[in-house]
Amino acid sequence: MNEFEQNVQSKRNDAVDSGVGFGVSFLFFAVMFIIATVIKLIGS
Repeated sequence: MNEFEQNVQSKRNDAVDSGVGFGVSFLFFAVMFIIATVIKLIGS
């Protein structure tokens, strides 16, 4: 076992971090889509 396996920086679950990252990116693109839709509706 190497020293990195013994001295880990974070013991948090990676699935939680992956879920948070997915949620943040999903919300970002959803907001971009909503803004673009509103601009399109205002322009027409």
